[in-house]
Amino acid sequence: MDILMKIVNLVFQVFFLLLFLLGLIYFLTGYDSAFEADQFCHSTLSTYDNVSGNYGCDHDTETHQWILYESNDNKMPAKIIKKFRYKFL
Repeated sequence: MDILMKIVNLVFQVFFLLLFLLGLIYFLTGYDSAFEADQFCHSTLSTYDNVSGNYGCDHDTETHQWILYESNDNKMPAKIIKKFRYKFL
């Protein structure tokens, strides 16, 4: 019984350590605001040759990110070039 409690304790420690690390990664990566993510998306967009108008930035409110994409004229889905995630909380 004592060894079972040690295993359960170890599993909980590993679980909480992973949860802590994921939270740390979330808060240390990404932009601080939607405005900042928007600025970086449009700054990156300006480096592309956009004469045809196929490149653009769009705000996805569900996933809290700005998306740099390339669309095409043949009714195919747009190609995502880069995502600029910002912190929601």
